[in-house]
Amino acid sequence: MSMPELATDPLVGLPPALNPEVTHTKNYFAALENFQRTFAFGQGDKVLLLTDPLLDTRVADAVMGLARARGATVRQYMESSSQITEVPEAVKALVAEADFVVSTWFCSIFDPYFIARRAAGQRWVKITYFRDLDLLHTPQARFPAELVGEIIRATATRYPAGRDFTVRFADARGSDFSIDYTPAMRELLLAHNRWRGKMFADEPGCYVHYLPTHGPNLWDRTAHRNDSTAPVTMSGTLYPQWAVGFAKPFTERIGCRFESDTIVEVTGEGSDAAILREMLVGGRLIELGCGFNPKAPRHTIYPAGSNAPGALHFGIDLARPSEYILRTMPQWEEPPVHMDLVTLDSTVTVDGQPLIEGGFLSALRDPAVRAAAAKFGNPIELLETAI
Repeated sequence: MSMPELATDPLVGLPPALNPEVTHTKNYFAALENFQRTFAFGQGDKVLLLTDPLLDTRVADAVMGLARARGATVRQYMESSSQITEVPEAVKALVAEADFVVSTWFCSIFDPYFIARRAAGQRWVKITYFRDLDLLHTPQARFPAELVGEIIRATATRYPAGRDFTVRFADARGSDFSIDYTPAMRELLLAHNRWRGKMFADEPGCYVHYLPTHGPNLWDRTAHRNDSTAPVTMSGTLYPQWAVGFAKPFTERIGCRFESDTIVEVTGEGSDAAILREMLVGGRLIELGCGFNPKAPRHTIYPAGSNAPGALHFGIDLARPSEYILRTMPQWEEPPVHMDLVTLDSTVTVDGQPLIEGGFLSALRDPAVRAAAAKFGNPIELLETAI
């Protein structure tokens, strides 16, 4: 018996996409809720914006409008670029007077002067991922920021308290990289507001990112009291899939071998390997970042690594400025002495227990995270439907 012919009409097996007009307004107001709660200005706050000429002026206007509506005063200082690596002397007096700082500058997180101001209670929002007001219309902008915090807290519980432990990184390309932690390192790293899942700039000394995508680092110098000379017990070889400033993932296996926090060798025969070898040898790892927002696009790694859950970026401070970066990304938000290596499929274990499995962040399936997600909608859709 012959099979019946299929109808000539287009085949439809899945529900059609909704007309954007049906969801546009409600989605926009969900994003505005995150925006307003993150920028937790109070009456009488002195707000300082540290910006650059390439920032969408509507972003600064939105921040100013919210601040003024709450009775805060606002000043803005524009530097020639977001790439600056230390606070200019002329700006320190402005910073000292502020209660709340909103910044695009690269040096925001590590400049000793800024660290000291936060230690004195100054609140900070870094807006690397909010350079265009239209980002308010994206899924990651409206994903509940509180739920990002719950995912982060569930990840933090996988770092055991009160004993030494080792975090290992592996993937199908053969990466074998590890970092040893002491109890003191763990306590210093996890003490900060972002590791505690605090996503809004509403407590003294806080530092948060907006959009709520770039989570806290699995390792950085805060674990060593920001002492760049403190010894670091890490070693092995990383085979990154990709790096910021390269149009597509690498087609060959490129190895970056570490001794302590320094890259001492880059292997590979192709042109990308040659570029990275010239760029990276002698560079030092300063942060190992992880994504935590399930609606952040996994394969968008510009400007500083994918922020999808379980995607990793290894932030390297270079021994010298890179001519490749200067040619390829002359207006990059980060300076030509920094590079982010990216993996999207890593398996990360903590003393053998899974933290990330093949690029999937294990905490997304924790009962506490699922229960928190249920307050906002369908947990599976919220946590596992990727962009």
